[in-house]
Amino acid sequence: MKEFELKYGCNPNQKPSKIFMEDGSELPIEILSGRPGYINFLDAFNSWQLVKELKEALGLPAVTSFKHVSPTSAAVGIKLSEKLKRACFVDDIEGLDDSPLACAYARARGTDRMCSFGDWVALSDVCDVTTANLIKREVSDGVIAPGYEPEALEILKTKRKGNYNIVKIDPNYVPAPIERKQVFGITFEQGRNNFEINRELLSNIVTSSKDMPESAVRDLIIALITLKYTQSNSVCYAVDGQAIGVGAGQQSRIHCTRLAGDKANTWFLRQHDKVLALPFLPTLGRPDRDNVIDGYINGNEEDVTADGNWQKYFTEQPAPLTAAEKQAYLASLDGVALGSDAFFPFSDNIERAKKSGVKYVAEPGGSIRDDLVIECADKYGMTMAFTGMRLFHH
Repeated sequence: MKEFELKYGCNPNQKPSKIFMEDGSELPIEILSGRPGYINFLDAFNSWQLVKELKEALGLPAVTSFKHVSPTSAAVGIKLSEKLKRACFVDDIEGLDDSPLACAYARARGTDRMCSFGDWVALSDVCDVTTANLIKREVSDGVIAPGYEPEALEILKTKRKGNYNIVKIDPNYVPAPIERKQVFGITFEQGRNNFEINRELLSNIVTSSKDMPESAVRDLIIALITLKYTQSNSVCYAVDGQAIGVGAGQQSRIHCTRLAGDKANTWFLRQHDKVLALPFLPTLGRPDRDNVIDGYINGNEEDVTADGNWQKYFTEQPAPLTAAEKQAYLASLDGVALGSDAFFPFSDNIERAKKSGVKYVAEPGGSIRDDLVIECADKYGMTMAFTGMRLFHH
């Protein structure tokens, strides 16, 4: 297949639309089911690069969940604790621990379940049956992987009345070193961002604390590779082999840090005993439970525990999760990694990071206020590496 005609571009009025290889060669993909659209393919090709690089960097199966050309999370195949299984709604899955790919998917899809609603999934490895069964029951637009076990493919083909988008990509495909795109009829050209993110990138530690265990190295690499494919400005929190908060596309870096930190806090609080014990009505679907949990934790549009509200969601009225309880729970956090795609211009980013348990930081450095940022990190005993590499993505 040398080209594929799309229904339309980013919006229904943008026609005609297609994908093709500029040199006339074959596309490096097979469409096994469905008819992916313009934004689907943007998500597919960006997300595939992310999981491919994670697998190469860490040697573990990797999965990411994408929405609107940015990851909601990314994770590698590490077993989940029983609490995390419950928080990610996967405690009922038999054989989960036997599939590292399914564990990676459970983490990536379970991190920010509201943002992952209607996502695009990328798998670094051949999709197995356990992973397919997990994907099957979530609201999702499509998946890209280097292959699918026959039974797994049949399971996925049952989604969306047989119209679920399933794409197989050639894992050996290497794009041209020069990439181009057009904006307003003007062609932009640049070299591809082929910079390799690895352990060596974290060798320039600038804080008094030099402690950086291998778990922190892993989590910082996950954060940085995630940032490489996140719309800038962006900041990423990671822990235990997964990105837990991505602050994408903000004009101010402190807003990135706050947004990603708030998402990280919500992820932590989903594992609070009071959240795990919420007495949901058995008729309440998974997406609705996600919305209610978010409201319970963050007190958004309505008080879900109030009279007249709780009856819509629960079998009995739950006690609220108080501000003091949340503060006490979050105060116990530690060991979180934080990556930034460009330097921190002010120390307020470190102050906010501390509130979400950040212990390890990787950022390019190069600000005229680097000394103040380092001083703030030293105040909290953080270990911070200057990578010297900006990771903007637009």
